[in-house]
Amino acid sequence: MKKLFEKSTYLIFIAALVLLVSSIFALLWGTVKAIKVWSLMISSLGQDSAISLGMIQLVDAFLIAVVLYIFAVSVYELFVGDLALPEWMVVHNLDELKVKLGSVIVLVMAVRFVEHLFEELTAPLEVVYYAIATAVVAAALIAFGYFTEKAEH
Repeated sequence: MKKLFEKSTYLIFIAALVLLVSSIFALLWGTVKAIKVWSLMISSLGQDSAISLGMIQLVDAFLIAVVLYIFAVSVYELFVGDLALPEWMVVHNLDELKVKLGSVIVLVMAVRFVEHLFEELTAPLEVVYYAIATAVVAAALIAFGYFTEKAEH
């Protein structure tokens, strides 16, 4: 039974691989978005108001790709084996990984909020509610990260 559990850590390799492949597809998704925004910029000579929103959505796509990649290498590092990674990417436990996820989620939420501003200018009260909800979730994630790091030290 001990050998089975020791060898089963390699099952986590599947999760790391799926996250890596998902990151690659997200990068391709971002690249397609970039090409669409570039063609809109060229065809409208930079005058189309949708360009700004397209650029924000482009950032969002690449942020998601980066998050998936960070999770892929982090899961691999935690459960399968060591990798040569920059220090900021190295995680030593699941709490650190959750804190990194929380930080990136806050950033993605900020990008999504700006997208929402561009799309929903006709309903100001909804935008205010959306802003409050975004701020509450962001504050909770930031507090979680702060208290998790404080507890580790």
